[in-house]
Amino acid sequence: MHSDTTMAEEPAAARGAVAIIANRRGDLLLHLRDDLPNIAWANHWSVLGGGCDPGETPAEAIVRELDEEAGLAAEHLTELFDIRDEHGSGQIITFFSGSWDGDETALPLAEGVKLQFFAPEHIDILTIPPFIRDGINRYLAARPS
Repeated sequence: MHSDTTMAEEPAAARGAVAIIANRRGDLLLHLRDDLPNIAWANHWSVLGGGCDPGETPAEAIVRELDEEAGLAAEHLTELFDIRDEHGSGQIITFFSGSWDGDETALPLAEGVKLQFFAPEHIDILTIPPFIRDGINRYLAARPS
């Protein structure tokens, strides 16, 4: 009797990408998500981003998501780190940082309620998904003063 010891390949974990966008003052652009029962982290402040399409890298996904969600083309997009959304979608989320100086209220928001820049010291009082808060804190801790 022949025993096949090869393991079936596990499907790739679902992936996503988000961007921490800062303006020249160091304020961070946050996105108030819709209050809908069928979305993860409804009615929470988050950063822009979303899931990767099949065959799409996180770097490709974040450029697409920024454009789709807010018509935004951020400068200096840099990959930072990955964090799993343990209590929401379960996805592995790649965090990026970038810069953009403009009027966030003039962006054509396609998803969510609003976009707003916040000074880092005011972010603690916002309702933010834990993995996003972790990513923002890691970003802020590594940022030059």
